[in-house]
Amino acid sequence: MTKRDLALDLFKSFKTGVTRKPNKPAPTMRVGQPGDPELIGGVLNDLVSDRDWDSGLAEGNLFVNWKKIVGDEISEHAQPISILENVLTIQSSSTAWATQLQLISNDLLATIQKDATGVLIERLVIIGPQTPTWKKGVRTIRNARGPRDTYN
Repeated sequence: MTKRDLALDLFKSFKTGVTRKPNKPAPTMRVGQPGDPELIGGVLNDLVSDRDWDSGLAEGNLFVNWKKIVGDEISEHAQPISILENVLTIQSSSTAWATQLQLISNDLLATIQKDATGVLIERLVIIGPQTPTWKKGVRTIRNARGPRDTYN
């Protein structure tokens, strides 16, 4: 798969006066003459829609607007981690907060679905804080007790 250079694509479309859409074989002519000034907002909107970046931008907006969507108290103790296959993973600051969020997960999901436009979230996965691991180095033994295995 070859990577496309965004700057080169914009330069070519500016010089030729046509824009190529990936799903349409025939180029479409621009309104006006090549070299005429255009509003940057219009150019960016066309770029986003041509490259199907709408869902990625909507997911980014969910992460940016997290505090507005869920409120101050929840946002202080829980952060969105990832969205994969319409499943939003949320990491909480403590196991107590993970339990509380699990209890209100249906209401939280409804709030997220209502306020996060453009993002399809079907399910929430709430995890607690990451605990430190005792596994160190390349040579470790599976199912061993770890660094305290010499203690009685």
